[in-house]
Amino acid sequence: MGFEGFDTYVIDSTQVGQQGVFQLSFGPKDYGMGYLVAEDSKAFILVLDENENVKIEGEALGFPETVVITSGKQNQLFAQYATEHPRREQALRAWGYLAEMYKQDSLFLVHDNPKMTIAKEKQRIKEEDTAFLVNINPRTYVSWFLPVRKLVSSVPTIAQYRTEEIPEAVASFRNMDYTDPRLYKSGLLRETIENHFWLIENSGRSLDSVFVEMNISIDYMIENLASDEKKLNEITGYLFKLLEKRSLFKASEYLALKVLNEVSCTLNSDLAAQLESYRAMKVGNAAPDFEFGNDYLAPGYNPENTPRKLSELKSNYTVVVFGASWCPQCPEELLQIARLYEKWNKHNVEVVYVSLDEEEETFKSFAGVFPFISICDYEKWESPVVKAWHVFATPTLYLLNNNQEILLKPRSVRQLDSWVDWYLAKQKSN
Repeated sequence: MGFEGFDTYVIDSTQVGQQGVFQLSFGPKDYGMGYLVAEDSKAFILVLDENENVKIEGEALGFPETVVITSGKQNQLFAQYATEHPRREQALRAWGYLAEMYKQDSLFLVHDNPKMTIAKEKQRIKEEDTAFLVNINPRTYVSWFLPVRKLVSSVPTIAQYRTEEIPEAVASFRNMDYTDPRLYKSGLLRETIENHFWLIENSGRSLDSVFVEMNISIDYMIENLASDEKKLNEITGYLFKLLEKRSLFKASEYLALKVLNEVSCTLNSDLAAQLESYRAMKVGNAAPDFEFGNDYLAPGYNPENTPRKLSELKSNYTVVVFGASWCPQCPEELLQIARLYEKWNKHNVEVVYVSLDEEEETFKSFAGVFPFISICDYEKWESPVVKAWHVFATPTLYLLNNNQEILLKPRSVRQLDSWVDWYLAKQKSN
């Protein structure tokens, strides 16, 4: 198997002979990292270089300690470093623990010689690790790969045990060339992006400071990627989803606006639609008006004076919810809103549910129990309302004031209910 960005592909396959002998081929386009995988075992990582004839002997791919690389200099260096580096890291953690003990414990605090010895040994281990990498032929793939792998794999250790190294590690991530084809063939692209932002998130900073640092990293990445349209789309799309998944919404909004406003590259339509939701529907903007249509549910309203569109609602605040019966999260979220509706309504908060269902019977069966307005045009993602509001996921919630300005983009019913309890209750008491 070979790596191509976030994906993998089959390079070659074969049937192993009765004596356990097999042979596989790869070509220039596979230059980078790859892995052997049998039907019943884990992957065995290899360096793929057309100038390197790799030979391995052993018992099972699933147990790499039983496998010996008998030919292939880059692979031998990779295997050696993969064995030695974790042991050095383990020793550094042990010495670090002792260093803290001699620095903080009154029983050891007065002894200077051990502290000096510990510092020297830590420095020796670091220099030995660096020397190994420096002495590799710089024209080989492994000379590029191993430092990147070291950076990515060291993130949890740095965050927990060597926090003084966080600024240097973050700087290394920022200075990476995300257009480098070697990165796309390394199998490390996903981990590089994830660990970069995980380290910032877990750096011990305040949340506001975390977002400032993430925005700086986004600036570095977008500036680097602006020259490569294809990779800009791939990496921006992956990073946007990652930030959304981790609920780092200030960073995902910054990314969206950065790409839409400052990048001249053409974005693919799916990515552009997701990013546009932040620009068109950001807090402070006026939300598009829409008619409720002829087929909608409005329990509790006087038929002679029922509002026919969003702007006709007389409430001080309106919650607009986009969802569907087929959405895994929507039923529970909407039932929570239904349970809270009476309390919200006392604070002059109205709710409008916009369904993405496609069948009339399904919509009415699902939404018929809700005490608030529910509408559906049965066009799912092609609905004019869904498109006008740039909705790309369900459930999606918006809180509007009586001028239809967006006040809040709640990420959950709980967040919205907290706003009602805190803000509106406070307003009422004043």
